[in-house]
Amino acid sequence: MAAITLKGVTKAYGEHAPVLRGIDLDIGENEFCVFLGPSGCGKSTLLRIIAGLEDATSGDVHIGGQLVNAIPPAKRGVAMVFQSYALFPHMTVEENMGFGLKLSGVPTDQVNAKVQKAAKTLQLDAFLKRKPAALSGGQRQRVAIGRAIVREPGVFLFDEPLSNLDAMLRSQTRVEIAKLHRQFAQASTVYVTHDQVEAMTLGDKIVLLRAGAEAERLGSIAQIGSPLDLYHRPNSRFVAEFIGSPKMNFLGATIHALSHEGVIVRLDTSNDDILVNVDGSSLRAGQAVQLGIRPEHFDDIIEGKVMATDARDAIQTLQREVTLVERLGEHSYLHLDDPAGTTIVVKQPGDATHQPGTRVTIRFRSNACHLFAADGSALPKLQ
Repeated sequence: MAAITLKGVTKAYGEHAPVLRGIDLDIGENEFCVFLGPSGCGKSTLLRIIAGLEDATSGDVHIGGQLVNAIPPAKRGVAMVFQSYALFPHMTVEENMGFGLKLSGVPTDQVNAKVQKAAKTLQLDAFLKRKPAALSGGQRQRVAIGRAIVREPGVFLFDEPLSNLDAMLRSQTRVEIAKLHRQFAQASTVYVTHDQVEAMTLGDKIVLLRAGAEAERLGSIAQIGSPLDLYHRPNSRFVAEFIGSPKMNFLGATIHALSHEGVIVRLDTSNDDILVNVDGSSLRAGQAVQLGIRPEHFDDIIEGKVMATDARDAIQTLQREVTLVERLGEHSYLHLDDPAGTTIVVKQPGDATHQPGTRVTIRFRSNACHLFAADGSALPKLQ
């Protein structure tokens, strides 16, 4: 078992702006931690710093309570699975999985026993005598994972291991990795991905990283928390927009009134008043904000107009016109025209009958809304 602690880790290449800025992070024993973020945010670089394949420009890395800055990768007690399978084409599956152990001087009988055990876990028993060319992409990735498992490390590191697989194989292998983590619960796991579905389904903890000017201004880490923390309680517009697919809808608004129930905002384009259950103690009337609501958090859609509700009611309503319907079988996405020139996306059941050109009323709850200040920070929700 090996907890990981990063203190003030920064990484820069030459005179260029740092890729990583001030990373302070604790990853607990047995924890599955996912590094998530857009391209260029430094998530793979951070993983390689933990592995010892990159040196931090500044800051410290501790694994299992030991400072490992000067310890080479082979002695850190970590095993890494790369994006590319990196298998030896002239070796069999069995030889590929056991090669690292043989190099370390592990007796042959122990190597064979460990390989057999890992192969059974990964359902590779029938392929041990095959070479990589005779395997599917998913099977090759499982061999790469098996090569890491046989080392029985304290830390597993995964660098976008599913990005080379098709959608079906990604889904299957994602489930296998989740099962493996439960089976090898003595090890901590750090997993890099740009795919939020992988992050949400695999991670106990997500570390969402940002890039560019925002990282330079605010630091590399946007938010740390459980998948549902980031989904339900994003601390900024960046987090709210990155987590969720389709992304959250955003509507320009201004503060109209404050009450003990939250904040009443007036939409810029339609003069609709919407109650949002957030703490507005730091706000003032007339201040510009952004109202956010996820496509899946609309309750229902009614064709035509309904009587307007009081802005203080828990149920809020808006009237808009349907411009496009995406029918995906299990559910449908309705695109509604907004006077600002943007689109409001609403998730509905797959058998929804609404057609483009129809005027509809959408209903949603005050506590499903989010509010973001002009600087992109989220207003805290009322308990």
